[in-house]
Amino acid sequence: MTRPVTLFTGQWADLPFEEVCRLASGWGYDGLEIACWGDHFDPWAAVEDEGYVAAKREVLDRHGLQVFAISNHLKGQAVCDDPIDERHRGILPDRIWGDGDAEGVRQRAAEEMKMTARAARKLGVDVVVGFTGSSIWKYVAMFPPATQDMVDAGYQDFADRWNPILDVFDSEGVKFAHEVHPSEIAYDYWTTVRALEAVDHREAFGLNWDPSHFVWQDLDPVGFLWDFKDRIYHVDCKDAKKQVGNGRNGRMGSHLPWADPRRGWDFVSTGHGDVPWEQCFRMLNTIGYDGPISVEWEDAGMDRLVGAPEALELVRRLAFDAPDAAFDAAFSTTD
Repeated sequence: MTRPVTLFTGQWADLPFEEVCRLASGWGYDGLEIACWGDHFDPWAAVEDEGYVAAKREVLDRHGLQVFAISNHLKGQAVCDDPIDERHRGILPDRIWGDGDAEGVRQRAAEEMKMTARAARKLGVDVVVGFTGSSIWKYVAMFPPATQDMVDAGYQDFADRWNPILDVFDSEGVKFAHEVHPSEIAYDYWTTVRALEAVDHREAFGLNWDPSHFVWQDLDPVGFLWDFKDRIYHVDCKDAKKQVGNGRNGRMGSHLPWADPRRGWDFVSTGHGDVPWEQCFRMLNTIGYDGPISVEWEDAGMDRLVGAPEALELVRRLAFDAPDAAFDAAFSTTD
């Protein structure tokens, strides 16, 4: 079940879509996980402009690339976030931001996610990757004290806002793969359990497994795959390096910029961090995941033109297929 290796275009959206296709094809990627920002993919145009999807497909075909998923992290973030502030203004288009009224932003972001499900079906893909946002991430330090009622209300808010979105995903035959990530409704093991419970384990809501967010929290990315094996709808390959242990660097990052040596951890290009990649790929074999493996380049200390092809080489080497037969089958004496 050799899995296709794709490149996530989110960190390349400053480049024209055609140029990213040219680069990815030249390096040997099988396809793209296409971001819904820059000029890479516009869900509204995909649904409303008869020729839009065909034009995107023509570019992909010309470069020998496939597409298995689209991603709309930035709009999904605004569905549940509280507060909505200048951070969101920096990542949202005018049509979502509008006049900046917080509830209006959330509602327009929700409509965008519904449109993204429709656009995915138009493009012929079955998975949308993204974020959910969270009204309770601001309580993560639990001080000033946050009551259980406040936390419960946050999960209810998530369910109330996302169930209508997931209804559209169901009607389009598309699944949403939430990236478990700090600042989201599910950011570690137990919040993932709680988020799935909040939407009653409906099939439309699953997970995008990105181990870089696990290692700096001291979570086990391999065990996570096993425990949530029926919900792994997509895989992103990104790495992180812990830089704790000197008594000064903390896991919370200290409000320091990426690549600052005083940080307790940093995102690094795939293969340069603490993710146990071979164990992870073996577990993906064990749980029968046969979808794409998408390289997400994030490394403030390495040029992406170096990191992307190098990551592809590592994934090709380590993401080997499981054997067709048990190694001890050759010991059998039966005919």
